[in-house]
This record gives sequence, structure tokens and C-alpha cells, in this order.
Amino acid sequence: MNLPKLVGNSSSKFRLSTTIVVPFVLQIVAAVGLVGYLSYRNGQESVNRLASQIRTEVASRTNQVLEGYFKTPYQITKNNINALKLNHINLEDKETVERYFAAQLQIYPMLGEIFVGQPDGTMIYVGRKSDGSLLAATTIAVPQRAFYQLDSLGNHSKFEKFDTFDARTRPWYKAATERHGQSWSGVYQSRTIRNLGTAAAEPYYDQQGNLVAVFSNFIMLQGISDFLTSLKISPTGQVFVMDQKGLLIATSTGEHSFLPNGTDGSLQQIQAIKSQNPLTSSAVKYLQEEFGDFKRIRELHELAFDMDGKRQYLLAQPYSDGKGIDWLVVVVVPESDFMEQINQNTQNTMLLSLVALVVVIVLGMLTARLITAPILRVYQAANRLAKGDLGEQVTPSAIAEINELSNAFNKMSEQLKESFETLEDKVRERTADLAIANQEIITLNENLRKDNLRLGAEIDVVRQMQTMILPNAEELEIEGLDIAAYMDAAADVGGDYYEVLNSDGIVTLGIGDVTGHGLESGILMLMTQTAVRTLKESGEGNPVRFLDILNRTLYKNVQRINSEKCLTLSILNYANGQVSISGQHEETIVVRKSGAIERIDTMDLGFPIALDGDITAFINQVIVELQHGDGVVLYTDGITEACDIHKNIYGIERMCNVISQHWHLPSEQIKDAIIADVRRHIGEQKVFDDITLLILKRQ
Repeated sequence: MNLPKLVGNSSSKFRLSTTIVVPFVLQIVAAVGLVGYLSYRNGQESVNRLASQIRTEVASRTNQVLEGYFKTPYQITKNNINALKLNHINLEDKETVERYFAAQLQIYPMLGEIFVGQPDGTMIYVGRKSDGSLLAATTIAVPQRAFYQLDSLGNHSKFEKFDTFDARTRPWYKAATERHGQSWSGVYQSRTIRNLGTAAAEPYYDQQGNLVAVFSNFIMLQGISDFLTSLKISPTGQVFVMDQKGLLIATSTGEHSFLPNGTDGSLQQIQAIKSQNPLTSSAVKYLQEEFGDFKRIRELHELAFDMDGKRQYLLAQPYSDGKGIDWLVVVVVPESDFMEQINQNTQNTMLLSLVALVVVIVLGMLTARLITAPILRVYQAANRLAKGDLGEQVTPSAIAEINELSNAFNKMSEQLKESFETLEDKVRERTADLAIANQEIITLNENLRKDNLRLGAEIDVVRQMQTMILPNAEELEIEGLDIAAYMDAAADVGGDYYEVLNSDGIVTLGIGDVTGHGLESGILMLMTQTAVRTLKESGEGNPVRFLDILNRTLYKNVQRINSEKCLTLSILNYANGQVSISGQHEETIVVRKSGAIERIDTMDLGFPIALDGDITAFINQVIVELQHGDGVVLYTDGITEACDIHKNIYGIERMCNVISQHWHLPSEQIKDAIIADVRRHIGEQKVFDDITLLILKRQ
């Protein structure tokens, strides 16, 4: 090759500094741009997912609070009816009933009024005024009632006025008597405390079917708004509740759901579409355009719409309790609440990327110059020699630089060799340390394996004991009854318990469920079985004393072992076609010969066992007549809360349908049908809780 020719064509080649700097800068630009774009997209997707989760969580929490919010008033009406049945209150002694109602208002701040109306139009009433003081407005002679201020004990302290009132004309009274059961009155304005709200009402009939009284209590809509205001959604997001007619019930924006109507102090709900809050009115308008009629929204919907050119995410979910409440929960979150920070971060990223790019270019040029300068000096000397200057000598300084470069390389090689040798020594030392640590880990794993084997053996023993103490087949064969039972213990020992005892013509059924899983739950179940059997053998037949002695025994044992376990427990005594039910557990299902289902709530029949030392005041019983072909079904939540692979629970309604369809069969076949249906629902999902079922059928 002709060296002068190569040199002459050098103008068409790239310079070394350009070759080093340009690819380096292009790689940095591409990497920064790609990372910035992916970061923005991932951030946007993450925010959208988070926003959806927040909307769903807020709607779910709102539904849960509404459910609890509206469950309490019915518990109060039921308690008041029970108090009347048990002669704890007497409607003729009106001032005593007023004190009773005043005490309840002090316990339940969510309530604004508690009252009871009678068929003659009279009413006993206690309400909470806006300043928190209590007011009685009780009929003294139809239709006249007297207003009194009450002291902290519910006694009359100051007379205020008289007015005329007929309880039979009020919405709560009409709703309860028309439905003959628990009912909501619909939203109306209280004549006494002048607030908007809705009343939970429940009628009480005597054994001849005559109406005795209608118990009711009034909750204010403002209380729901106060809860919604406390929810943390997003900077400008909101949740509101409206009825199927589009009337606003409550909102988290602080806006009142009602406005004064005229000068007489009356209040009127506002149309949600006419809300003063633009986001609320726009969301309702969009739902109206999308569905036409709000009643068509029967399930959860996640939607999106634009307001003033900005994206808004909307979730609409119905809430209904089957007793008159039929509302919509709506959650609205602007996209900007979540994207604002993402956009700001993107701008910051772009700015930092530009600064980094400038810095990288400057550093690249400096680096290239530092790299090429020594080589350029050697190249210049070689180039002069190539031009024919044969007398040109590389100055000693130039040659010395090359020698120094070689010497530097040799020194570096020696240093690297020393470094590698030192590194090998360190590797050997580290390998020895790792071997010691590995041996310690092996020893620890062996100890853990032994502990797991021991714990597994203990749980197996408890599981075997749990199975061994169950009633055998002979004990289930009782004249006049067809009994079937089933229990499948979970892997962790769930602590389910059932019992069938026949003594002195009384058949005692027991079913319970200990909280949690594991060894302690199994031990508490065994103690329960022993205590129940002992009390039965001792001849104790009074359900209050029976459960009280059982509770005190187990409570002291639980305290002794320093455990926090407790259990729900129902005890049923059957004799001569009657069955008494006492104790708090899952619902007791009464099945008539035709397959009709009656569900008995045991919430007011007892209290969790071993949770408190004295539960006597909470124990009650219900008597049920069983004709030939009738029966009862007892179960634990291992059935109703069994989940499939998608976390859908089995549910009591599905179990009741299976029972009703197969009730004409013997108990054993009914049991097999229920268990088979539960197993089909669970599928391949792991069973996390004991499954227990007990069926009694009068032949």
C-alpha cells in the first residue's frame, strides 16, 4: 500500500474525536428518551389502576358504612319490641318509656329521634334538638301532645308547648303497617326537630295478629354527608349518594342535600342534576344520558366522561337493603388529580435530560481530546517520517513517552497480577466463611424442619381428637328424628364443633366455631365439647344457666392459657315437637315440610363464648314448633364463606335453595346434596376453614 496515497485520502475519513463523541452522545439521547417515555407511560397506567382501585374502595367502604348505618336502627326497633315482650317497658308508663328512649339516644349519636306509635294515634317520643339537648313530645290525650325539655336522665325538666299530632298519619307508621314488617319510611322532614331524614319502623302484633305498636327511630341525612366528607378520595374527587329519582341524599363536597322551601322552615331535597357543584351535576347528567332511567343501574359500572375538556372517571354502584332503601353510590375522580404529578415529573425529566445531554457532550469532547492528544503526537511524528523526511528523528522526549507508555503498561500488568493474587486469597477466605455460614444455615433448616414436624404432629393429634369426640352413627339414630351430620376439618384445624346428645327425652344439638385456626382453636373446641357434655349429664336444662356456666368455665380456662380465642355457639333442645334455640352463632335455618325456609337470626340470643366473664344479660331463647316433616339445619361459616378460585363466596342463599329443593329426601341425602354443591363451588381452591353441617328432621 502506498502510504502517501493513504494519507492523501485521509480527508474522507472520520476524525477519532468525532468517532468517540458522536455515538456516545446518540446512545445517551436514545436511552434518556426511551427511559423518559416508558416512565411516563408506566406512570400513567399505574395512576389509572390506582384511581380505579381508589374509586372501587371508596364505593365499597361507602356501601359497608351504609349497611352498618342502616342496620343499627333495625336492631334498636327489634330490641325495643323485645323489651315490650319481656315487660321491660310498659307503654302505659309513658315517662319510663321516655327515659328508656333518652338513654338509647345518648348511646347512638347517629339517631335524631326514637318513638313508638299506637293504633289509637298516640305516640311516645324523645328527640335530639340541634343543640344536643333532649326533648319529649308524648301524647297526653288524642290528638294533643305535650313538649317537655328533658334532663340528662330523661326526666321532665321544663314544659314548652302543646300541639296536635296523630301517629297514624306519619310516613313511618304507614310504611310499617302496609308492609307488616321492617320498613323505611322514605325521606321526610321531622315535624319536631325539623331535620330531613328517614325512619326505620317495625310493627309489633300480638298473638291474635292485632297491631299493638309501631316502633321507629329517625336518622338524619346530614350524618351520612358527615361520613362522606371524612373520606379521602383525591384532591378534587368526590362521592355522593342519590335515590332512583335523582334526589340528592348525601355528598362529600360539604353541599347540603336539601334547601329551605318557603318561609315556614320546611326543607326540600334538591335534584342531584341541579347541584351547585359542577362535578356532581355533570356526573348525574352523564348518567342520565347514558342510562336514561337510574333504575336501570343494577350493578357496578365504571365509566368516563369529559367536563370542560378534561377527563373524569366515574363509578356508579347501587345500594339496596330490600326494605325501602334503593339508592346509588357515585364516585367521581378527575384524571388531573392523578396526572398532575406525572406531567410535572415528565417536565422535570425532560429538563434534566437536556442538562444531562449538554454535560455529556462537553465531557465527551474533553474525554476524546484527552484520549487522542498522545496518539496525535505519535501520529504527527510518523506522518513526517512518511513524507520522506528520512533524517527526521523522533526526539528523545517523544520516544521516552512511548517507553513510558510501555513501562506504565508493564507496571499496570504487575499491579493487576498482584491484585488478582490478593483477590484469590480473599476469595478463598470468603469461600471458607461462606462454607461455615452454609453449615449454620443447614443446621438451622434442620431445626426448623424438626419444629415443623413437631408442630404438624401436634396439629394432627388435635385433628384426630376433634374427629374422635364427634357423635357416632348410633348416637344419631334417635326415635322420631332423622339426623345427619358432616364435618371436614381444614389443614390448619379450624375449631368447628357440633354435638348431638339424647338424655331424658330431650335431644340437645350444639354447633360452634372458634375464632382463628391452629392448635389453640382446636384445644378450645375440645374444652367446649367436654363442658357441654358435662352440663348435659348434670341435668342442667335452663338455657341461661347452661350458657352462663359454660361461658364462665371456658373464659377462665382461656385466661389461664393467656389466649384471646373465643367462639360462637348455639344450643338447641328438642322435645315433643318443640325446639328451643339459644346462643349466638350463624343463622338457624328452619325448614317446613313443603321446603319453605325460615331463617332465624341468633344475634340477640347470646354472646360469643369466652370473650367476657359474664354474658347472662345477653342470653335469650326462641321456641319453634316442628310438625312432622319439618326440621332445622345448622352450619358453620366454612360453608357460607367458602370461596372459589375467583374469591366468590358460596353464600347462605345458595345453600337455602339446595335445602329447599332436596327437603323431600332423607337427611343423609340432603346433607350429601349440600356438601356436593359446596365442593363444586370450591373447585380446586384450597379449603381454608372447617366445613360443618348438622340436619335434624322430624319424621
